[in-house]
Amino acid sequence: MFGVSVNTIKWANNLSSSRDVHPGDTLVILPISGVQRTVARGDTLKSIAEKYGADATEIAQFNGLDPAIPLVAGSTIIIPGGEIATPAPQVVKRSSVAVSHTHKEIREPYLGGSGSPQPGYYSNPVPGAILTQGIHGWNAVDLGAARGTPIHAAADGTVIVARNNGGWNGGYGNYVVITHANGTQTLYAHMTHNIVSPGQSVASGQIIGYVGSTGMSTGAHLHFEVRGAANPFRNCELGQTCSPQ
Repeated sequence: MFGVSVNTIKWANNLSSSRDVHPGDTLVILPISGVQRTVARGDTLKSIAEKYGADATEIAQFNGLDPAIPLVAGSTIIIPGGEIATPAPQVVKRSSVAVSHTHKEIREPYLGGSGSPQPGYYSNPVPGAILTQGIHGWNAVDLGAARGTPIHAAADGTVIVARNNGGWNGGYGNYVVITHANGTQTLYAHMTHNIVSPGQSVASGQIIGYVGSTGMSTGAHLHFEVRGAANPFRNCELGQTCSPQ
């Protein structure tokens, strides 16, 4: 309903299980998937980013912080994309039988970050665009292009998310997520609007939306993530056009 992960709700409300929710409960819902933290003495943007597997620049931008000014102990900040490490499963050995105590969680729609290269699998979602930012966030690059430039599916697949409400949506604004036959997902963010819907099959090169600047964006560009594989633009030079690798 709110476009955040199950874990984000669990962590913000100290829930032991994704099923530990009951009618009448009041829940804290963060505006983005991630972690909320009360700043402790000695915390820095870098140390917090390392602790939660996040990006220090994104933390500063989301919370309106100046990276040159020390954090204030006792203040509360939100870590976009932050993750709380899960303790290793407890294994109890009884003779030759090992019992692992784990909880079966609800599968979230998004995969994690990078993975192995997939040469030749992905096409350019915005042909002729200029690389304006290298790898950041969830294995993403930014491809600069004029507002309204068509955005194409980078590979054949099925749309699993299509947000077109002009809202914040975790900083992505209007965005689309496509799942592919090789087990990966691609995410296309900051669109003016998209023209696809969840469950729709799309072909590589098919137009799915248009370049915009919705969500956490300071100019027209496509925020392009590849989840489960190496981003094909990872070795491209900033300020240049580049073909997927």
